[in-house]
Amino acid sequence: QVQLLESGGGSVQPGGSLRLSCAASGSIISINTMGWFRQAPGKEREGVAGIYIHEGRAWLADSVRGRFTISQDSAQNTVYLQMTGLQPEDTAMYYCAADDGTYGFDTIRLLPDFRFEGQGTQVTVSS
Repeated sequence: QVQLLESGGGSVQPGGSLRLSCAASGSIISINTMGWFRQAPGKEREGVAGIYIHEGRAWLADSVRGRFTISQDSAQNTVYLQMTGLQPEDTAMYYCAADDGTYGFDTIRLLPDFRFEGQGTQVTVSS
C-alpha cells in the first residue's frame, strides 16, 4: 500500500502562486508515475500534471501549461506542483496520485484513475 500526503494549499488572489507538496510513503518501490489531478465543485476530476519518477519526464494539461510545473525530490519521495498565474478557474481540491504504470501521452487523462490517491488539499483563487 502507498500513502500520499498533500500539503501547501490555500487561498490566493488572481495572479498569485502556490506550491503543493506530496510526500509518498509505504510500498513506493513499485511506483513509476506520480502526479496531480483536481476537482472543482460540480465538475469532473481533471488531470493536471504527471511525472515519471525514475526519469523525470513530465506531462502537463493544456489548461495549465506555461503556468504550472511539476517536479520531484527523489531522496524525499516527494513530488511538487508549482502553480503560478493562478486564476479563479484553478479553484479546486487538488489530489496527489500515484500508480505503478507508465502511460505516456495518456498520463494526464488517466491521472484521476490512478491506483493511489491522497486526501486532497484545497486551492482557492479569488479577489
